Formats: sequence, C-alpha cells, structure tokens
Amino acid sequence: MTLALITGGAGFIGSHLAHKLLAEGGRVRVLDSLDPFYDPALKRRNLKDLAELGRDRFEFVEGDIRDAKACKRAVAGVGVVVHLAALAGVRPSLQDPVRYMDVNVVGTQTLLQQIEDPETRFVFGGSSSVYGGNKDVPFSEQQAVDRPVSPYAASKKAGEVLCYTWHHLHGNPVTCLRFFTVYGPKQRPEMAIHKFARAITDGDSIPFFGDGSSRRDYTYVDDIVAGVRAAMERQDSYAIFNLGGAATTSLSDLVAQLAAALGKPAILKKLPDQPGDVLITYADVSLAERELGYCCTTPLADGVKKFCAWYVKEKSAGRLP
Repeated sequence: MTLALITGGAGFIGSHLAHKLLAEGGRVRVLDSLDPFYDPALKRRNLKDLAELGRDRFEFVEGDIRDAKACKRAVAGVGVVVHLAALAGVRPSLQDPVRYMDVNVVGTQTLLQQIEDPETRFVFGGSSSVYGGNKDVPFSEQQAVDRPVSPYAASKKAGEVLCYTWHHLHGNPVTCLRFFTVYGPKQRPEMAIHKFARAITDGDSIPFFGDGSSRRDYTYVDDIVAGVRAAMERQDSYAIFNLGGAATTSLSDLVAQLAAALGKPAILKKLPDQPGDVLITYADVSLAERELGYCCTTPLADGVKKFCAWYVKEKSAGRLP
C-alpha cells in the first residue's frame, strides 16, 4: 500500500483516519505541530496509540505546515496527502483572523508547493462553513459559496481555491471534502458535543446560544473516515464533495439526547446568537454517494450513545479534564 501523509494526523479526524489505514496494513506518516489550541497531551496520546499499532509502518514528523522544510520532508515519497491540519473553529477565528489566514491559507499553499511528484494525490479537508448563511437546503456542491460569514469559513474557501489552482498548474488529482459537524470519540474538547457532555457530567451550565432552533448536520467520525478513505483512491482531476449525515438536528434536541445518554439533566445558560454562526447546515450527499460510494451509517442517536460511552470511560479513568 502506498505511503500516506496525514497533516494534522495527531488530532481528532486525523488520528481516526491514521488508525484505519494502519489497521488495514497501510503505511502512514503524520505531520503535526501539536498546536496548543487544546491540550497537546491528548494528541501525544493519539500518536502513542498509532505508533503501537503501526510500529515500523508509522512515522511522525513534528512540524508546522507553514515551514517549507518540514513540509518537504513530510511529502517525500508519499502517494497521497490528506491535508487536515488547520486552525479550527468559527468563533475563535473572529478573535484572531490574521492567524487563521496565516495557518490555513499560507500553510496550505506552503504544503502544496513542496509536492513535486505529478502522481501524488491530494485530499483537502474542507468545511461546511463555506456555505455561510445559505438558506437553500440541503447544501449542494453546485451552490455559490463566495459569501462566507467567518474568517474560518473564508480560510476554508480559500483553501479550495488554492487546491484548484495547484491542480490546474500541475495536474495532480485533487479532492476537496466539505465536512459537516464531525463528532465521536476523541472529539476536540471545545466542540459542542464534547463541551456539552463535560458540562452535563460536571453539573455545570451549558452555554446555549439562541433559542435552540438552530440545526446542524452531525456526522459520526467513522462515516467521515470512510468518505476520506474513498477520496484517497480518486485518480480524477479536481472535485468537491460534501460529507455529512444528510439529516438535521436542532440544538435543543442535541442537548436532550446528550442528557438522556449521560443520565443527568442539562442546565442551560441562555445566550444571544453569536456572530459567524449560521442557522442551519444540511448536506446533500448524493454526489458523494454516486462518485465515492459514500454512505452515512451512524444515525445521531446511535453516535451520541457511542460518544457518551467513550466519554464516561475516559473521564472515569482520569484521561479527560
């Protein structure tokens, strides 16, 4: 099996993908800066697990995607690059937009420039945030996405554009994937499902923005990994695909499901809507189904139960704050 590079491979989605590839007998190299956006110890634990699973089929390169030398070392000899490294999150990007553009845009361009093999395939981890405040649901890849409503969304749109330009100039196959609210074990601590589970378990109040009617398309991490895995095999030019759950759940319903799965009540701290937030995300995945064989197999109710079981186990063992 060809050597795969996963940037951001010590993180949430990246470590799941690396685990999948190694379990299949593949070879994996991870490039990650271990950015302290959240506790690097969690990322190091992921790397330790991957090293134990892969042994001589796993390699870790610690480095920043803005560092050309680190990127050059990381891409050497790889057949496919899965680019997941990025500063994530809509709300934090409102506070530090310059850094988001630096890491997500300059970093992506720096990484692309180091790839010299015309056969190397490139998969870009994008975001449903590029659809902005679009009210025409479900969101399809054919819709215009030139009005992002947060710096994070703008950086992800810019990443897609850079990928197309690189493909146009060099001819490498490129697949851009728009992820819709990914959740599951190892989810980043600041993401809603993880943050809400921690608050419910600890008896703290949940920051509850708006009236609870906003809706999200939640996608279990195993389904996302299956979609990425399929995209890694594409040999064709340039394409964009939605990867989502193809269903929506309100914020109120999400909190209720988490409280039921954890067996504790949720205490809500009502707050106004936040700038940069959108009222709904909803994926049309028909193109991914046709072209990638993508299929979302984990309904939210099942995924929440799986996440909560993992969370309780990790919390009890003292591996989570």
